[in-house]
Amino acid sequence: MFDVSHLIQAGGLLLIAAIIFGESGMFIGFFFPGDTLLLTAGVFAAQGKMSLFSIILIVAAAAIAGDNVGYHIGKRYGRKLFRKPDGLIFRQEYVQRSENFYERWGSRTMLIAHFVPIVRTFVPPVAGVAKMNYPKFVLFDAIGDTAWAVIVTLIGYWFGTKIPNLDHYIVLAVVAVVLITLGPTLYHIVKAVLEKKRSAPPKT
Repeated sequence: MFDVSHLIQAGGLLLIAAIIFGESGMFIGFFFPGDTLLLTAGVFAAQGKMSLFSIILIVAAAAIAGDNVGYHIGKRYGRKLFRKPDGLIFRQEYVQRSENFYERWGSRTMLIAHFVPIVRTFVPPVAGVAKMNYPKFVLFDAIGDTAWAVIVTLIGYWFGTKIPNLDHYIVLAVVAVVLITLGPTLYHIVKAVLEKKRSAPPKT
């Protein structure tokens, strides 16, 4: 049976770094919820199965690296980067939500963006498209990503120290959170597949 906890322990810090980087560096944050990953890793750290300091360090570094890649992609390819039509996974509403977030908060966006699922995936390229001052982007982004890594991981760590044997039930918790997080995405996928089948010409 697929076991998220075993997967995280087996992949360790490398798996965590790859997923966190992919959230912004490869625009897959809406598919791999990083908050769930950090909470789980924090629980494992409380159980002595992973190093708390190493988790925070790796997560912060991977998030900063991914955001910077996203920024440069947005700066290089500009608005055409977001002209992709809606598909099974990608939705224009994700980009619009991120642009609205950036327009509202400006440079401060990078301080809080990583705390908001989906927004954290698309805000770095949006900042690149908007040609946000790069040194300011790097500074604000590093502060925001580090704060996210510390706070979310410590929340998982705290629960891991307060609830005995929480790691025995973490798989159910992870599955529940993932389903809630991915609910809108899964809905759009199913809807798109059904619409495609209805619009397909009848077989002769």
